[in-house]
Amino acid sequence: MWAIGLVGVALVVIYFSHLIIKWKNPKIDGVLPPGSMGWPLVGETLQFIAPGRSLDLHPFVKKRMQKYVIFFALEGETSLNVIGKVHRYIRSITLNHFGVESLKESLLPKIEDMLHTNLSKWATQGPVDIKHVISVMVFNFTASKILGYDAENSKEKLSDNYTRMMNNFISLPLNIPGTSFHQCMQDREKMLKMLKDTLMERLNDPSKRRGDFLDQAIDDMETEKFLTVDSITHLLFGILFASFESISTILTLTFKFLSENTRVVEELAAEHDAIVRKRENPNSRLTWEEYKSMTFTQMVVNETLRISNNLPGLFRKALKDFQVKGYTVPAGWTILLVTPAAQLNPETFKDPVAFNPWRWKDLDQVTISKNFMPFGGGIRQCAGAEYSKLVSSTFLHVLVTRFRFTKVKGGDVSRTPIISFGDGIQIKFTAKN
Repeated sequence: MWAIGLVGVALVVIYFSHLIIKWKNPKIDGVLPPGSMGWPLVGETLQFIAPGRSLDLHPFVKKRMQKYVIFFALEGETSLNVIGKVHRYIRSITLNHFGVESLKESLLPKIEDMLHTNLSKWATQGPVDIKHVISVMVFNFTASKILGYDAENSKEKLSDNYTRMMNNFISLPLNIPGTSFHQCMQDREKMLKMLKDTLMERLNDPSKRRGDFLDQAIDDMETEKFLTVDSITHLLFGILFASFESISTILTLTFKFLSENTRVVEELAAEHDAIVRKRENPNSRLTWEEYKSMTFTQMVVNETLRISNNLPGLFRKALKDFQVKGYTVPAGWTILLVTPAAQLNPETFKDPVAFNPWRWKDLDQVTISKNFMPFGGGIRQCAGAEYSKLVSSTFLHVLVTRFRFTKVKGGDVSRTPIISFGDGIQIKFTAKN
C-alpha cells in the first residue's frame, strides 16, 4: 500500500510541476517582455498589494523599473481595449454635466455653498477624520447632481457603501465569505441594486424626471443602442466611484501638506485675501474669473496631484498580439501604464516626493504636457478633470478666507498601491470672526 501511496504522491507532484512550468512558460509566437509570471492563479498579486510606506513610487513598480530598464510607448489604438463609441458617449455626457460650461453657468456657486455649509458644520464639532467627511461630502453632492440623491432624507447612506468598498478594494480576489474581496463584492451588488431601483423608478414614473445626468442617459436610450438598464446602472456606479475617491484623496493629502508647510498656507491666504479685497461686496460669490486668477492655488493643486498619483496607473487590455522593442505582448494580457513614473521622475522634478508648489514657476508647458498626466491625456483625459480641480481650488478659497484649521493627529501615508491614510488624519476647524 505504501508503494501505491508513493506513486500517487509522485503523480501529484509531477502534475503540479507541469502546471507551474506551463504557467511560467506560456506558448507564444515571440519573446515575452522580461519579468516573472509569479505563482499560478495569484501571479505577483501579493507583491502588488503589499503597502509601500511612502509617497514614492510603489515598491512593486520601482523594483521592476530598476531591474528591467525598458521604457516604451504602446503603439496603435488597435492594441488597446478601446471601446470607441461607448467611450465617446461617456465622455460627452460627463462633460455636459460636469464640464467647463456647466461649471461656469451653474455648478460653481453650488459647489461654494456646499463647501461653506460643510466646513461650518465641521467647525462646530471636535476633530474630524478629514478623509471620511470629505468623501461623504463629495459623494453626496455628486450623487445629487447625477441622480437626485437626497442624503438628508434617504434611508440608505450610499456613501457608507462606497467607503466600505474602497477599504476592501485592493485585496486578494477570493470571493469567499469572510474575505475582504467578498465584502467588497457584496457592497458593490448592494450599490448596483440601489442605482438600478432609482433608474427603474424614473423609467416607470415620468413625473420623477428632473433633467439631470440620469434623465439624459434615459432619453439617449432611444438613439444609443448600447444604453440598457444594466449599462446605465454601471455608468452611474463608475462616475460616483471615480469622483468621490479621487477628490477626497487629493484634498486629504492637501491637508497633510498644508499642516506641514505654514509658508504655503500663508501664501494661499494672501492670494485669496487679495481676491476678496478686490470685490465691491466682500461677501459676494466666487466668480469664474476669480477662480482662473488663482495662480498659486493652481500650483498647490498641481503639486498635490503630481505627488498623489492616487491610481497606480492606467489599465488596458491587448486585443491581439503586438510587438514592442523586440518583445511580444500576448492578446488578452492586461497592461499597466505606470503614469506616476513620469510625475515622480527626479530628472524632471527635483526631489520628487517633496511638496514644493513653487517648482511650477519654472516648468514650461512642453515639460508639463509630457510629464504631468494626473487625469490621463489626449482623448482619454478624464472628463471630470476640471470638476476635480475646481472643487479643490474652491475648497482652499473657502478654507483660508473663512476658517482656521489645525492637525490634531495622523498624517501617515502609504501606497497599497493606491494611497492610504492609515488611521486617518484628524483636523480641527474654527470659524474666523
